[in-house]
This record gives sequence, C-alpha cells and structure tokens, in this order.
Amino acid sequence: MEGVMDHTMRALLSRIGGMDYLVSEFIRVTQYPIPSSTFKRLIPENQQAAKTQYNHPVHTQLLGSNAELMAHSALNAVEAGATHIDVNFGCPAKRVNGHGGGSVLLQTPDTLHEIMSAIRKSLPNEIPVSAKIRLGFENEDLLFENVAAIEAAGVGTLTIHGRTKKDGYKPPARWEKIGEIQDKTKMIVVANGDIIDTESLLRCQAITGCQHFMIGRGSLNNPFIFQQLRAELNGEISSIDKSIFIKLFSTYTKELKQHYDEVATLGRLKQWCGHLRFNFVEIKENLQALRRSKNTDEITTCFEEIMK
Repeated sequence: MEGVMDHTMRALLSRIGGMDYLVSEFIRVTQYPIPSSTFKRLIPENQQAAKTQYNHPVHTQLLGSNAELMAHSALNAVEAGATHIDVNFGCPAKRVNGHGGGSVLLQTPDTLHEIMSAIRKSLPNEIPVSAKIRLGFENEDLLFENVAAIEAAGVGTLTIHGRTKKDGYKPPARWEKIGEIQDKTKMIVVANGDIIDTESLLRCQAITGCQHFMIGRGSLNNPFIFQQLRAELNGEISSIDKSIFIKLFSTYTKELKQHYDEVATLGRLKQWCGHLRFNFVEIKENLQALRRSKNTDEITTCFEEIMK
C-alpha cells in the first residue's frame, strides 16, 4: 500500500469508519535506524496517541532485513508515540525485494526469526508486535517454517495474504492455506486477500476459520467497505449516498492540499480514481475524463458531475 495509504487516506477511511484499526504505509529501514522525528512526520497519528482524529488506532509498519536496524527503528517509533509495531514480509514489489526487503525474506525463515526476535526484545512488553507474510516467495514450501519462526520470536498476531510473491495479485487467493496455518499456530491469524464484500468475507471465514480479516486494496476501491460490512453482517441494508461520496471527494481534496502541492494532489486524486473504477461503474465509464483534468478544481467538478 506504499504511495496510497498515507495519513490523508487513513483519515478519509477513518472518517467513514467501520474498521478496528489502520496500518501505516511501510517505513523502509535500510542503512541506518529511522529516527523518531521521521516516524512523527510520516505517521502524524503517533503524536495523537497513535490514533486518527476519529479515534481509530494506527499501527506503525516497518520493512527491512537488518535485525539490529529494525529493532532500533522500532524502539524509535515507540518513542515517537507508536503503540503497535507491524513488520511487512509480504510486499512483492521488485524494487523492494531487490533491496532485501518484503517477500524475498520468505526464503530464509531464520532471518524472519532474527528480525522479529530482535524487535520483540527491544520493546516494552506492553507494545504488541505483529507481522504480515505471503504464502511464500516462488512457492509455498517454507510456509509452515516461516510461521513457526515468527511465532517462536514472540509475535502475537500474523496477517497472511493468500498468495506467493510469484502469484502477485492473480486470483484467487488460496484461503485454504490460511486455514491450515490457523490450525497450527497459537498466534492470532488475520486473513487477507480477495475480501471485497460481505459474501467474500463470509466465504473466507468459512474456509479459513479465522475471526480477523484485513482489507487493503479493497478499501481504496470502495472506501465505504468497512461500514457496509458492519451493516450487512448485522442484517441491515447498506447503500452508498452519492451526495456523501461527492462531499467526501471534495473534503479529501482539501485535506491533500494541506500537505501536498497542486501537482501532487492532482496526481493522488487521479490515482485514487483509478482504484475507484473497480467498484463504481460511473467512474469506470468516465475515467479518461477524470484523468484529463488539468487541476484539482477541474477533477472535483468532473467527479461531482459523474456521481450526480
């Protein structure tokens, strides 16, 4: 979710609500420990008891391969206000894997254990530590070894994306493999992958046996998804009020402008529209018009006309 789930998007999703918590974009740890000041700047919620203004907790996520630097960075994050440290071993991006981070580490269970153990030992006991993985890198041969290595390091929660790095995002996510892990570990298992609505959530629950679920790209495609899931699981009818959606887009634009210049703001709005097209036919049919917008006023006007 790098480049899309910054604090402005987290605030937008939190404003709508329905989730239990949010996770930051990963902070890369490469040649030196990340200072506390960086965690305050990139994850401003850490200066507000690690919560959004709408009171949703935000977990600080790290990505890296050096155990000592990761542990030092995790401690700096906590000193900056973080109340939960998460580690990303799932990112499939070539530029990330090429620098020794993300899913490439799923080839070396010992490294996973070393990193998570160093982080766990560096932090106060009351700070939860979690990790996110995929089923493997090229294949699933080391899946259970990876899970065991992470659990042995003292990790309490493990999020699992039901694909390997090689799979990328090709459907379907193999929820049955997550279910096998659920049966073999005492960690809380969070299922991730292809959860886009109530039907898919219930199918995932039935197959995995999990009680906890994470939605990533689905929340960019439909920012109302958490609210809708809550309502529909309670037997309520859920629908999206287009006037609220229009106001939300306008509010998000204003929020972006407080932190980015015009060019960057317009770029992020166009990027978001690219995600929204998967869930809103009006946006899909008018995506080129939105992408041709020359400034933020033009794209917000175009969005309003499309969604009326």
